[in-house]
Amino acid sequence: MRVIGFVGWSGAGKTTTIEQVVPLWRAQGLRVGSVKHTHHEGFDLDTPGKDSWRHRAAGVERVLIVGPQRWALLTEGEGEEQLPLAAQLRLLTPCDLVVVEGFRRLPIPKVEVFRPELGRAPMWVEEERVVVVAVPGGEEGLRQWGLRCDRAVVDLRDASAVAQAAAQWALPIGRGEGLF
Repeated sequence: MRVIGFVGWSGAGKTTTIEQVVPLWRAQGLRVGSVKHTHHEGFDLDTPGKDSWRHRAAGVERVLIVGPQRWALLTEGEGEEQLPLAAQLRLLTPCDLVVVEGFRRLPIPKVEVFRPELGRAPMWVEEERVVVVAVPGGEEGLRQWGLRCDRAVVDLRDASAVAQAAAQWALPIGRGEGLF
């Protein structure tokens, strides 16, 4: 399994970029998983009033919802710290490649989805683990805004280039900085 992060300011297009590159990886035969960080406490994937929701409301700590083609495990973590990345990744085996959206402080290589027009400073300036910058127009797009970058730069509008660069820099698990 290999892992690559996608980071960027809100509105930069991280999710859209991931939506564009995943089908390209799937076409190459890769099994792709994802980890999405949310800042919202108490988010819910369950439907209020349904049996599994009622089980959790009654105090069940883990609910496994199983259907013919999909299953999900909902775990309550009252007072517990967030699940460490290593544990998150173990839950995603047997994926070949895992995309992590958000979690910009994690010690994994990252693709920064950057849009200069948002008026925000680039993350690559302070985040050494940003290894690829995906920006509209690539290098030329950066120059138009008077920016220079010492990282690999690809055109955000070229999903194939983004997919190739991200896969090239993805970290093989087991060689990460304390991930396992």
